[in-house]
Order: sequence, then structure tokens, then C-alpha cells
Amino acid sequence: PRTMAPAAPCLVLGLLVLSLCCEACKKVIFHVPSELEADTLVGRVDLKECLQSAEFISSNDGNFKVLEDGSVYTTSALSLSAEKKTFTILLKDIQEQVQKKIHVSLVKEEKKTPKTRHSRDTVLKRTKRRWGPIPSVMIENSLGPFPLQIQQVQSDTAQNYTIYYSASGPGIDQDPKGLFYIERETGNIFATRAVDREQYPSFQIICFATTPDGYSPEVPLVHTIRIEDDNDNAPYFTQDLFEFCVPENSRPGVVVGKVMAEDRDEPYTLHTTLKYRIVSQTPPITPAFSLHGDTGVISVLLPQLDRELVPSYTLLVEVRDMAGQPFGLCTTGTVVIKLEDTNDNAPSFKQLQYETRVEENRVSVEILRVSVVDLDEPGSPGSGAVYEIIRGNDDQAFEITTDKNTNEGILCVVKGLDYETAKQRVLVIGVNNEAPYVLAPHSQQLSQSTCSVTVHVLDVDEGPVFKPCLLRLDVKECEDIGTAVGRFVAEDPETGNSEGIRYRIPPGQCNWINIDDKSGEVRTVRVLDRDIGEMRRGQCNVTVLAIDRNGKTGTGTIQVCIVPGNKNFPRITQTDYIMCRDRKPICLTAQDGDEAPYSAPFVYRITDRDLASMWKLTPHDDNSWYLSPKSDIPFGTYEIPVSVIDNGGKIGENIVRVNLCDCVTPSECDGRTRQLSGGNVTLGLWAILAMILGSLLLLLILITICGCCGAGVMHRQVTDDCANHNLIISNTEAPGEEVMDHNIIPLQNTCDQGGGYGVKTGEQQTFEMVKGRGHTLESVKGGGHQTLGSVKEGGGQPMMDTCRYSYSEWHNFTHPRLGEKVHLCRQDEEQKHSEDYLLSYNYEGKGSLAGSVGCCSDQHEEEALDFLDQLEPKFRTLAETCIKR
Repeated sequence: PRTMAPAAPCLVLGLLVLSLCCEACKKVIFHVPSELEADTLVGRVDLKECLQSAEFISSNDGNFKVLEDGSVYTTSALSLSAEKKTFTILLKDIQEQVQKKIHVSLVKEEKKTPKTRHSRDTVLKRTKRRWGPIPSVMIENSLGPFPLQIQQVQSDTAQNYTIYYSASGPGIDQDPKGLFYIERETGNIFATRAVDREQYPSFQIICFATTPDGYSPEVPLVHTIRIEDDNDNAPYFTQDLFEFCVPENSRPGVVVGKVMAEDRDEPYTLHTTLKYRIVSQTPPITPAFSLHGDTGVISVLLPQLDRELVPSYTLLVEVRDMAGQPFGLCTTGTVVIKLEDTNDNAPSFKQLQYETRVEENRVSVEILRVSVVDLDEPGSPGSGAVYEIIRGNDDQAFEITTDKNTNEGILCVVKGLDYETAKQRVLVIGVNNEAPYVLAPHSQQLSQSTCSVTVHVLDVDEGPVFKPCLLRLDVKECEDIGTAVGRFVAEDPETGNSEGIRYRIPPGQCNWINIDDKSGEVRTVRVLDRDIGEMRRGQCNVTVLAIDRNGKTGTGTIQVCIVPGNKNFPRITQTDYIMCRDRKPICLTAQDGDEAPYSAPFVYRITDRDLASMWKLTPHDDNSWYLSPKSDIPFGTYEIPVSVIDNGGKIGENIVRVNLCDCVTPSECDGRTRQLSGGNVTLGLWAILAMILGSLLLLLILITICGCCGAGVMHRQVTDDCANHNLIISNTEAPGEEVMDHNIIPLQNTCDQGGGYGVKTGEQQTFEMVKGRGHTLESVKGGGHQTLGSVKEGGGQPMMDTCRYSYSEWHNFTHPRLGEKVHLCRQDEEQKHSEDYLLSYNYEGKGSLAGSVGCCSDQHEEEALDFLDQLEPKFRTLAETCIKR
């Protein structure tokens, strides 16, 4: 049976692709047959492995094209005459300015030797050959003749053929009826007219084979007809005009921009492989730019682009397909490149010297305008002038600014000039640009342009001028009226003296001072006191007028400041206090209405000598001192004169009343304060000494009487536990021996200067020495002192028969010695002798109704303790404490 076979042989290519990677880029080897047809896939290259963002992909060999996915196709039929063929794939990134290359090598594929069939190989069976799709090609815009045979399909069993066709591509919705037909008997397919590939890239025809009786022995055949591209479309630029900018003096290789063109022919063929070139440049001078043929990127070529010489360039560029071959189609476009200005030209003054005039004392007036020349673009920061005064403006009397409209420098006077001081001023002015200076290639650094301006000062008749214009006068507080505090005079600038100038103070100002109209002497008209009304602020500004003979006036200001003085006495804020039995020091605080340095720190003194011996003052801080008693003084009210001295030496006298009260808290002294006789009577030192000496004398007499009486009568026996179970003797200052008999016997045979008392206990006699430097009752003779025994016996041996002495004997013995001690106390200012002989004790309160507790030694019965029930509350508390213990 007959089977359908294609009219033209179909070549099937098997490709083996091997890739080898390099470090920087890649080197790829493809194994291909020796014969390659056009549009044959050679292999695929991984482009991203070499360059991630490749904007431009091209091949240096026009026989090959590279797609964006890395596929490599042949553009025409190729025969490998040699064993190896190489070409390069070029990758570029315009933004990053990176360029990579991939080297591709084509190696002939080795022919495989046919395998000899052995007996054990599988035997292939013959089967019926089915009719299959046979690809067909039709040239775009073919010239005919039409109808043009495209293909023939045949079936072994069928005799009649019919077709249905459809187009794929942009015109798929349009049914191209009548474009193809098939002969019913032969199966030949014909085209009736030319086809545009851009409208119909390809067609699919469905062929049916039937027998005369309508039976279809074959399955429908899908046949594809591809329209082969013809280079019938010229490339075109995407824009009618390309405009770019680049800074002048840019380095060669700097990218200016990129031109882009497109082609409607079949992609990835020579028909769409474009090449760019520059046809011409305006102005026709040395070429300044280059155009990359494959990418369309324009770069700087000339190293010296000077905007001042050529502000812009116009390029005529061409794009041609067929990889730029002469027979390719081409189109031209226009590119305009403008040079951006940089500050490569320094400004310079049109004149190097200027002169101008201005009247003295005029301010905020324009006196001169200066101009410069700058070749940079007007209105740009590179041409904007910035002026400065380099020299001659130490007093900041001049100021120069820029007029934005004309770019001129405006010189003004901001402080009045004085003709008498300087008749002319010379200024040096420099100029720069707003933008920093950029040094052009192959040029030298320029120095700053300067010019000199001479300003002539014109003389004007002026009024008097105070020197200084502000006079500060410090006036002490409370100065007398009419006190001269200073002198404020003015001078005539023309003559330099004060002749003929009169002074006065305009009304409506503070009337603290007055000025003499001729001499300018300033005197006070009021007593300046900071504590009075308007003077509390301590300062007043007075405007003074100076008038010359011509009636010209000048003004000055006197600032009167009141200097604080020492006019107030320091005073103690609180003078009445209550001091309880704890004798806690009192804090005295003083205040002074004056300011520093006439206030704190204060010094406190007790002016009364007697009270100064009883009370003392100790400093606490700058304002306060502590007042406390020196020793145990009696309770009562004391009026203590205290003087407070401030830092300026001013003394303030104060009377501090202290109620020394027998209390725990000050509130307990209300209504029952213990007063001294007369309410305000204080005790002096000598009164206290007299009281203590009298008490000692009375005590000595009582001890002597008790001792003598005990020698002549029967000794009383005192029970050992009379006081041990009820009262405990306190305030014992030294341990003593156990006393069995309280009959005190004076010593008779003591020979040293110390004295003692003997205590008789049974048959033995012990002695306890008494500390002291004076003589005792029984002492040795001599030494200029008379003992009590010598007085009684008239200078003979002492007698101990009755152990009693008369009052005259005691008086004769004690009086001269007490007088001697008092005399020594008077002579000693530090009162050390009084400390040796006089001991003061704290006041313990009123006596108990029960009398002395010493009566316990005279009680024979232990039960005779009823007096303990009548004790006062304070003593009752002590008794309860003893019972609890």
C-alpha cells in the first residue's frame, strides 16, 4: 500500500551542549553538526551567571544571534569547514558601566559508526506508515507566480482531499478565505496571493482524505505553513529628537545618554540586528562624542568640553539593520547634547580702583556700586558674585551686599563716620562665586580678584558730644543733699574743648540729681534711700542735654546707681525664751536690713560682765549663735544684754530674756515660773561665793558639835540594816570602808599638810585622808598658820579631853583661811581658785516634808517608818521604784 511522504526532506539536528565556567566570565563549547541551517538552535548560555543585569546583548559574529534567555541561533546556513569555530557574546550594564564577554566555541560532532546487528538483536517489524504533518515555508511578500504550490499531501487509500485552515498571529480573527486551496485529486496545496508576515506569521491547515464513497481511512492531518520573514521594514528611532545634558570638562568615557531604535521584522534575525553610528556633528569640529554601534550609548570623547566655547552639540545618528551591512535598511535621527555650566571661570572686577564720598555721621546710605565680569552662565551659582571687605573695615562701619538682578556689589555705610577721626578710609574688596571654583583640565589655579575703594569723609558742623556717652555714677545710700557725685561734660568735635557748652536735664525724669549748667558737675537733690518708693529699684537713667553756641545739641545719659550702705542695726528676731531643766541651748537669730557686705556674718557678745560669767555664746552659722549657761545657775528670769555686730561694724544692742524654769516642757512654766527676788534680780559671782562659803561654815560647825558630843555620852548603836532595806545612798564618788560607828573624832597627831578624819570602830582606829592643800583642825605647828589645837591651848600641846571647841575657836581658825581664799579668787581672772574650792551642784527642788533621810540612823525600831507615807509625789515615785526592785 502507498503511504503519504513529504515532498522535501526534513533535517533533524541533535545538539549536545557542554558549558565550562571561568572565574571572570564564561567559556562555552557546543558540539554541533558540520552543516547548520538558518535559524537553528545552537545551544543556550546562562547569562545571569556572568552578569545579573545585562541591558545589551550582542554577538561579534553576524552569523549568530543571542536572545535574552541566552539561546543562540544561526542567522543563515553555516558550514563548519574547520574543526572549531569561535565567536564572542558581549554583555553590558549601562548604569553600572560594566562589560563582560563570553567566548563560545563550536566543535564538529563526531560521526557515530553504525552498530552491527547480531543475531540476538530485536528484529524490527514493518508497519504501515501514517501520513504526518509536514512543515512548509512560504516567503513573505512573494512575487509568485500565483497560484504558488506550497506542498503536496497524499494518502495510500484515499483519492479525494479537502482542507480547512486557520491563521495564527495578529490577524487570527480575520479569516483569510481563498488564501490556500488543495487539489481534490492530487493533494497539492497552493497559495493564491502574497502574505504579510507581520499580519500572519503562520498558518495551520487541516487536511482530510476520503474515498469516492465518502469513507475517511486516514485521520485528519494538521499541516503548518510558516511565513518566512522578508526584510521589508526599516528600523526607526523611538523618539524624533533625543536631548541629553553633560557637565562641561567631563572626563572621556562619561556616559551622556542612549538612543533606541526598533524594527518590525522577525526578532532575533539579521533583519532586526541593528547598528548605530554618528553621521555628522554640529559644529563640525573635533568629534566630541562617540556612539556605541550595538547599544546606542553616547559617551564623551573629547577631554575638553568648554561651555563658554560651544554651549551645545547636535548629532545626526543612523540606525541600520542587517547588522549594519550596506544592503540593510536604515533610518536617521537627531541628538542634541547641552553642556552644563561649572564654575571654571573666576569673577574679576571691571575696575581695580574706585573713589567715593560720604558725609560724616550718615548711616544706612549707599555710597558705591562695583561690578565684575564672569564668563560662566548668567544666573547660575557659578556666576553669582559674593563680595566681601577684606581690609579697612575693622570698626564694621561699612557693609557690601550683592544685587541679584545686576550682580553688582552695593557698598553702604552702617555706622556714622567721624571727620575729625579720619578724613578718608581705604577699603579692599574681594569677590567670589556662590558655587565653589572647579579647576578646568590643563589650567592653573587663579587668585581672588580684588579692588580698592577710597572713601572721602566730608566735614559737617556737629553738636557737642559726650565722652563717654553713658556715665555711671555710684552714689552711697543716705548721702546728704547736695553731695557732689561726679562730673559729666561734652566736647565740640570741631574744637575739641568744652567752652561755651551749657548743660541741662530735660523735665519728666527722676529728680535724684542735678547738673551745673556751666561746669557739668552732678550733685544729689534728694537723700537716696533704697527703702523708699521709686528708689527701690536702686537705679535711674537721666538724659542730659549739651548745647553749644550755635544751638547744636548733643545728648548723653547718666546712670545713677544707689550703692547699699550700712544704715540698719542688726536686731535679734526673738528675745523672749523659756529654758527648761535640760538647759538646751537657745538659738539666737539676727536680721539686718542692709545688703552685703554690710549684713551677715554677725558676731554676738554679752556686754554684762557678771552675766558673761554665767552664760556663754557659741557660733552656729553666719546669722545665728547659741546661748547656753556655763554652769548650774539658779532658776529664774535673766535679762541678758547681747550686742550683735554686722560685717560692716555696726552694733545693735538687744536684751534677751531667758526664763530658766524647773520644767520639762516650756508650757509647764505658765503661771508658776520661779522668779528671783524683785522679779528681775540677778545673782553675781560674789553673791554665789558668799552663799557657798556660808554653807560650808555651817556644815563644819555641825560636824564638830556632833563629834564632840558623841565622845562624852554613851555610844548609840545603830542597826546595820536600818537604811539598807529602805534607802540606797547614791552619788557615791569613791568606794569607802564599812562604817560601824559614826562618831567622828578629829586627828591629833597629823604632821603633814593634808588632813583626815578618824573613825572609831571598837578598839581599833582607822583613818581616811581628806584631799586638800590647806590646814585641818589638828595640824602641826608652824608654817605661819595657827591650828585649832594651838588656839585652844595657847600654843601648847593639843588636848582631847572633851573633843569640843567653842564658836570663837572655830571662828578664829576658819576666818583667816576663808579670807585668804576669797582674796585669791579676786586676783585670778580665770577663776581657777574658785573651781578648786567651790563646787556647784544642781538644784534638786524643795525639801521633803519627811525631813532628812538621815533620821533612819536614830530609829531604834524598824517599824518606825511612817514618814514614808507622807512623801511628796517625786519622792514617792522613787520609793515605788525601790519596792518593785
